[in-house]
Amino acid sequence: MAFAALKGWTPVAKHTVAASYLAWTLDAYDFFLLVFVFKDIAAQFGTSITQVAFAVTLTLACRPIGAFLFGRLADNFGRRPVLMLDIACYSILSFAIAFTPNIYAFYIACGCFGVAMGGVWGIAASLSMEASKPQSRGLVSGLLQSGYYSGYLVAALVYGFAYASIGWRGMFMVGVVPALLLIVYIYSSVPESQHFNREQARANPTFSVLAKHWKIAIYAILLMTAYTFFSHGTQDLYPTFLQVQHHYGPATVKNIAVIYNIGAIIGSLTFGTISQSLGRRRTAITIALLSLPVVYLWAYSTTPVMLALGAFLIQVCVGGAWGVVPAHLNELSPASARGTFPGTVYQLGNLIASVNAVLQAGIAERMGGNYSIALASVAVCAALAIVTLLKFGPEAHGVEMGHATTH
Repeated sequence: MAFAALKGWTPVAKHTVAASYLAWTLDAYDFFLLVFVFKDIAAQFGTSITQVAFAVTLTLACRPIGAFLFGRLADNFGRRPVLMLDIACYSILSFAIAFTPNIYAFYIACGCFGVAMGGVWGIAASLSMEASKPQSRGLVSGLLQSGYYSGYLVAALVYGFAYASIGWRGMFMVGVVPALLLIVYIYSSVPESQHFNREQARANPTFSVLAKHWKIAIYAILLMTAYTFFSHGTQDLYPTFLQVQHHYGPATVKNIAVIYNIGAIIGSLTFGTISQSLGRRRTAITIALLSLPVVYLWAYSTTPVMLALGAFLIQVCVGGAWGVVPAHLNELSPASARGTFPGTVYQLGNLIASVNAVLQAGIAERMGGNYSIALASVAVCAALAIVTLLKFGPEAHGVEMGHATTH
């Protein structure tokens, strides 16, 4: 099925999708570095893990600002140049995190990074979807979303192999060179989207578009809130859970993180592709329901092997549910605001769910350091919310990108 979807791809489409995937991968790498070093930053700055986890809340809360600002720039000046600008911003700001002298400077740097991070997904999704044929959208959707887990996987590898030598500060310096090389690649190989229309965007200001399509906007924000709790609730504190509750060292944490991110990549690619024939909603509902019986194995196992198995399976489900999102949101999006709409509603969902890391860390502290109940409760509630919202929500599977409608 995946190979059939690749037939007829032009060089432009291949370069565009590859660049979009890499942009999201490097962005995710910079973000997920945080989840491996909560304990170390807390020790260096003389504070608690819960207080350090607040940096994740700030990062997620600031992402809607970037989604709107960079998205609107993309609608007015083109996807390609604004994506290059955004990549430069997030790589430089991530590098700056390495030089923060205290927890307050760390918060500021993470918040600024969140603004830059927030712009990437919406632009990359619109650019890649607009470059792809309708029959390829499921595969492209899964591939793009797998970039998030690829970035997490790379962060796990850097943590496992380089942390002992370069420390937590050095980890934030590693990503700047690949990001700058990616900008050169986009400049030389990726053209502007054929669907970019500056006049149409200027004639339809974003707030007017959102006001006109307020029902679908509110629905999409609620859906992305549930999705974000599902992903961040199963990912952000899992390394801390392995370090603090199970007392595993960097090598074991790295191995388990690599395994579950491979699961997320498999899930995203597989179910993103399946959604092309099964439908976006039906695919995501199925995989979200399949996650429920896996939660106990993932959160309550006691050996590295069983924890790795549970984490692999839960992330197959998380990645599978997320694999449909780039296609689903872009198909639902008003055509004149596709650079802004998908990224903004996605990141507003992130804003609402930005309390997750602090919420889970706080629950674990109140339970005497037991993270299992915090992880399991959020995962189950988020999965059920996704199922409910998708069951009663719209779908625009296969719509022409220049004429997006909802039904």
